[in-house]
Amino acid sequence: MSRTEPAASGTAPGPPVSQLPAPGPRNAGHLAETVLPVLPAMIDRASAVRMKPGMVVEAARRPGTLAMLMTGREALVSDSGLVLVDAPGLLQRLDQAGTPKPEFIYLGSALHGTNIPVGTEIILVVLPGAFPAEALLAPESAEWLGFRAVAGRLSPMDAALFVEASAIANWHAGHTHCPRCGSPTTVEAGGWVRRCPADNSEHYPRTDPAIIVTVVGPDGRVLLGGGGPMDTKMHSTLAGFVEPGESLEQAVVREIHEEVGVRVTASQYLGSQPWPFPASLMLGFTAVTADTEARPDGVEVTRARWFTREELQAAVLNGEIVIPSRLSIARALIEHWYGGLISEPEPAA
Repeated sequence: MSRTEPAASGTAPGPPVSQLPAPGPRNAGHLAETVLPVLPAMIDRASAVRMKPGMVVEAARRPGTLAMLMTGREALVSDSGLVLVDAPGLLQRLDQAGTPKPEFIYLGSALHGTNIPVGTEIILVVLPGAFPAEALLAPESAEWLGFRAVAGRLSPMDAALFVEASAIANWHAGHTHCPRCGSPTTVEAGGWVRRCPADNSEHYPRTDPAIIVTVVGPDGRVLLGGGGPMDTKMHSTLAGFVEPGESLEQAVVREIHEEVGVRVTASQYLGSQPWPFPASLMLGFTAVTADTEARPDGVEVTRARWFTREELQAAVLNGEIVIPSRLSIARALIEHWYGGLISEPEPAA
């Protein structure tokens, strides 16, 4: 997972183009079904609309616009889900209270199939502190909570908004100055661009690709592992960042070899999940190996264990290990290998 690790096997360039086999007939118009479930877009991000100067403030003042509230990495959440308040009313309340100027970011408008009327515009209001809910037109019972604390009870629309808002808010928090000259940058394009007034350079939100993999041995067992203390129960898929000049498949080979000493012979992409904490895109793979022994590097991976399907289900049920929750792509990858849902212990009364 480290960005400073040297490249291992699987990173050599391929043969020259002239030596590659000529392409044959391809059924380019016939696609296989998506292996992992992919949720449809909940938000129209309106990248062309947000280029208009001052558009996010105009949208915030339009009747019907809703506002999501964040401070740091926490959003205002109630028992019914993510709190969205009347944006014009919120702006008026903040002005009356003399609240320090918040940041406004345009998130987009609601698409079909959501619990918000189609076309409703939504902005993100990033506050300098955790103000009381009632001061923000929110229910008194609303709380400031992080995504992990509430993801399991959010609707697809709420989850999509939280992930998008977290990603862009995290980027703003860490990129207030120009990386070229150090000058403070100004915000443009509805909150999706920062410009340096000194050299006129534009800076955009970044996403760091990371591969996450189920490694399957010659006998069909899956390799799971994790970091931290050896007695930690959590076991998950292996993952790592993609390095510059590296394909996704090469990253799979290198990271698995570096972390657990296993040589991957083939891999297949299965699906992806945004994970903006702070700015990752998790690209899910399954991979095969002829190796049957894993040697954790002791730094990023401190424990690694092979499981048959029966062994994994038994270990989860008896509490010997814990696997990721179903809100994560790691769980989707594990259950893809398993061939169905893995049962978990009943929660304590």
